[in-house]
Amino acid sequence: MALYSWHIIVLAFFSVSVTLLIVWLLIQRSRHGRAKAALRTSDERYLLALAGSTDGLWDWDLLSGTVFYSDRYREILGYSTEEFAGTIDSFRSRLHPEDAEAIWAAIQRHLQERAPYKVEYRLQTKTGEYLWFLARGQAIWNNEGKAVRMSGSIQDITERKQAEHNLQVALAEIRELKEKLEVERTYLQEEIKLEYNYENIIGQSDGLNYVLYKVEQIAPGDTTVLVLGETGTGKELVARAIHGLSPRKDRVLVKVNCATLPSNLIESELFGHEKGAFTGAHARQLGRFEVANGATLFLDEIGELPLELQPKLLRVIQDGEFERLGSSGTIKVDVRVIAATNRNLEEEVRRGRFREDLWYRLSIFPITVPPLRERKEDIALLVDFFVGKISKRLGKTIESIPTSVMNTLKDYQWPGNIRELENVLERAVINSSAPRLRLVDELKKPDKALATAPKTLAEIERDHIVRVLEQTNWKVSGKDGAAEILGLNRSTLRARLRKLGIQPTNPRRTH
Repeated sequence: MALYSWHIIVLAFFSVSVTLLIVWLLIQRSRHGRAKAALRTSDERYLLALAGSTDGLWDWDLLSGTVFYSDRYREILGYSTEEFAGTIDSFRSRLHPEDAEAIWAAIQRHLQERAPYKVEYRLQTKTGEYLWFLARGQAIWNNEGKAVRMSGSIQDITERKQAEHNLQVALAEIRELKEKLEVERTYLQEEIKLEYNYENIIGQSDGLNYVLYKVEQIAPGDTTVLVLGETGTGKELVARAIHGLSPRKDRVLVKVNCATLPSNLIESELFGHEKGAFTGAHARQLGRFEVANGATLFLDEIGELPLELQPKLLRVIQDGEFERLGSSGTIKVDVRVIAATNRNLEEEVRRGRFREDLWYRLSIFPITVPPLRERKEDIALLVDFFVGKISKRLGKTIESIPTSVMNTLKDYQWPGNIRELENVLERAVINSSAPRLRLVDELKKPDKALATAPKTLAEIERDHIVRVLEQTNWKVSGKDGAAEILGLNRSTLRARLRKLGIQPTNPRRTH
């Protein structure tokens, strides 16, 4: 009986346990069904979100290296599913080489420091072009703190980057224009400080009228012009007349005197230099060719240009291209070149001191300014003009010029030409206390032998410099020195002395 009761108890306990297990299983099944339904709903919503997103989505399994790319991701880049496999290499192989280092540095920083992942980079499309994207991402870490996956999106920002680029280009152009205008303003201020020998071309001689005729012929075009003539004949004034009648007249005439600049600085002066191009180059500097872009560049004393710089000048005249010192970037300019020289460039070419191709390029349209001794009929007009100008500047009144004085001025050969005439007249005005002009200089008529025997420009220049030095007791610089009388800079005169082989007979007076 007792055994029977025990069996009944065991059976009852088993039945209850089975019933409870069945109930629990039913509950779990119901819960699992609801979870599956919720998951199915979540997946549907996720897929719906993917389909409606304008951004490309990605999910990177860091452990396996596989990556899920949304259809929109591939669509942005123009690839099909087959063409863009679900691997990290699909992304890596299309990344712009310049952006790779920044991308992986941002990923490592995010995974190690959990810093926000937000970076811009370029990806190559199927057509081969690169588009800009803004990428955001977030990693997921397991319980051990190890990153197991990383998800995010890419947003096409190509238009924004192009707008930023255009803005930077515009700002760079503005900065360059501002720099150019500043250089031009400084140059104009320096030009204003200069005292030109004359404001107008004065004269009515046939030789001068022919020069003006040729100026009117060539001014409207862009042809390179070579102005020839002895020292002091007014070559720069002819260059200014050409520029003033040209379509470029609204821009400044930029001038470079090739004889007054040291050979180691003239290249920088003409073509500019970058910061650090040479010792002392503390900042970038625009050259005169850049300053003269759209205008006219006057290269005075072109015969003094160092031989090694002549190919670079030839290139910019022919092609309008050059490079700044210290830069490999080519700069294009539109510059009209007017060159001048008192040298016989054909002779310089024969002696190997001037490039033949540059000579041919410069001498397309030569204009020769006649010396003053061939413009005797212009001397009276020039004397009246200079005496009036100098008297006004010095606060003096000169009412008459004696006939004897005018005859002396007309009979003189003027080896220093108009520049020498102005210097002689200025000394005369200074020393004239009465209303009548009184000459100070002793202007001698040339010997007949000298008048009939032809001389080269160099010989004439040498004779004149020697005469002035003898007149000043071989005093080169300072008040009433030869440099002042000749209207030359002291260093320029010393250079001419060395070049012409003039040795001072009284060295103590050559200070």
